[in-house]
Amino acid sequence: MPKRKSKSRPSKKSKKQAKKETSTLSLKEQLAQKRKVALARKEFISVLTTATIGGVFFGIVLFFVGGIKAAVPGVLGILVISLSYKYPRQALYAFIIYVPIGGTITYYLGNSPILQLAKDAFYVPALIGLWQTCRKQGLPLIIPQGIKIPLYIVLGCSLLTLLFINGGQQFNPPSVGLLEKAETEIPLGMGILGLKVFLGYVPLIGCAYYLIRDKRDFLFLSRLQIALTLICCVLGFIQYLLLLTGVCQGTRGLEGNALFVTSLEARCYFGGALLYSPDEGVIRLPGTFVAPWQWAWFLIASTFFTFATGFTDPSPIWRLVGLGSLVTVFINAVISGQRIALALVPTCFGILLLLTGQIGNLKRFIPIGIGLALVLGIVMVTNPAVVQERTESFTSRWDASPPQDFIVQQFQENWKNVDGPLGSGLGRATNSARVMGSTKLVETYYPKVLYEVGIVGVLAFLGLVTSLTIIGFKTYRSIKNRNFRSYGAALWVFILFISYNTYYYPLDVDPVAVYYWFFAGVLFKLPELEKQDQEDANPQQKNKRKRLKTI
Repeated sequence: MPKRKSKSRPSKKSKKQAKKETSTLSLKEQLAQKRKVALARKEFISVLTTATIGGVFFGIVLFFVGGIKAAVPGVLGILVISLSYKYPRQALYAFIIYVPIGGTITYYLGNSPILQLAKDAFYVPALIGLWQTCRKQGLPLIIPQGIKIPLYIVLGCSLLTLLFINGGQQFNPPSVGLLEKAETEIPLGMGILGLKVFLGYVPLIGCAYYLIRDKRDFLFLSRLQIALTLICCVLGFIQYLLLLTGVCQGTRGLEGNALFVTSLEARCYFGGALLYSPDEGVIRLPGTFVAPWQWAWFLIASTFFTFATGFTDPSPIWRLVGLGSLVTVFINAVISGQRIALALVPTCFGILLLLTGQIGNLKRFIPIGIGLALVLGIVMVTNPAVVQERTESFTSRWDASPPQDFIVQQFQENWKNVDGPLGSGLGRATNSARVMGSTKLVETYYPKVLYEVGIVGVLAFLGLVTSLTIIGFKTYRSIKNRNFRSYGAALWVFILFISYNTYYYPLDVDPVAVYYWFFAGVLFKLPELEKQDQEDANPQQKNKRKRLKTI
């Protein structure tokens, strides 16, 4: 990632000002800038040409092996990996953009297994490029340093499980009877994939920290996330309207159990598998994601980001956009049919009001609160049947299977069935690892971790997220700037909530598996941004700090 020049500049510049500054440069400086631009353009063309030639060659090979469905993703993969390694900053932005729309892209391009890992084609090469840059400049990739020891402990426990449990299963498979057929498994491959799911996105903390160079980068990133949320929620609402009006049939007209099971054949333009049987009182929409419950957790996570921008962005227009995004999140929480979203979106909003102190900021809270209440009130009045149906579905589900009882039952079951203190093997309860062998369905997160890496791994991981939560709290409390502090508070509440949430397993899959670690890095960067504001009057000290802290 190239360094940015450390010139002090106002937050907004007119074209005349920019032109005037350019004209003040000497002829030598202007020529140097033109040479730099020309060199960068030449370098990009060279990388693109090489990647294209390699991608086409690789695509031809894949075409003869797996057909066009394997060839096209292969060519695109080579291009993306090459460009992501060369331009890690742009790759990380592409990664964040791809996460909420990846499910839709996957099914539009043929549902190839390669496309399920497409987002990592942005992330992994960018991470490698960032790591090499950090090593050259003597900068730490693991940020903050306070999580270093807990992270190493978790990694050590995981490697012991991979070596002794997965390795033992690989080289000493269980014996089978004479008439039984041995199941083909790759336990070590399962373990490697399980480790990637378990800890693979932790480096996103450092990626986000170095991605944000100044306040302008921070505002761009926060507004980009709000824009993505708004776009996805609008598409989710359109999906609901298409089903409601009969343009898409969903699972209507099917028979038996098919009326109550999500189906990929029933998908409606965006996202993946869905369930839409309104006559039976069941609706589960996926929005832009592969599965409905991923959409639910996207809505839950988006509550924190839209809240933060709606209250803290310096631009009134973007505060209004943040409010609009928050409203669309609430609407989709109702129409998506996801009980967890219906329960947690308003709950998280209330918790944010209390823990961030915004409820006392009447100047901003009253207009936002009135606007939100007005829009939601209109929606509820115009769609009373939908609201009543969702509420009854939630209460009936709670009465039939209270979450606390379900979590306790999952802990008890997996405590009895785990093979030992090192667990039953990494990936043994990870859905994405089932291609490597048989996996167990564990529907809550910490019981799932218990089953895979044992009690030792669970305690180690709890130590990691607790360290992250405590350091995050100290970080946001150290910020004096009101806007940065409020944004940091919202991110800290998000980290606190996800760190100890064990209902289902959002830390295992998109989008929370990405957002949790990435926005922790954003939180840890906020004190640095505050210092930049304070040191604008001292360019020499500012330049020295930026050389040490920015890539």
